[in-house]
Amino acid sequence: MLIIILVYCQYITIEFKMNRIKEVLEARERSQIWLAKQLGKSYNMVNSYAQNRRQPSIGVLYRISDILGVEAKDLLQEKRLIKKRNA
Repeated sequence: MLIIILVYCQYITIEFKMNRIKEVLEARERSQIWLAKQLGKSYNMVNSYAQNRRQPSIGVLYRISDILGVEAKDLLQEKRLIKKRNA
């Protein structure tokens, strides 16, 4: 006799927010378009940084900090987990 037990599991996606570029831009009342022009990068690239889909290189992070007048460490997020339940 073979007994099969099915266990229902909900998957959990874990996301890391690595940078605070969007928050610092908002605090400085600057737009992503403005930052893109200052960096010489496309709006799409800066938007991907601000949305945490991509992370800037260390060199770009330091350029962003200089442009925004903050320390590079102020652009970094403390390591935190954001858990989302997949339906």
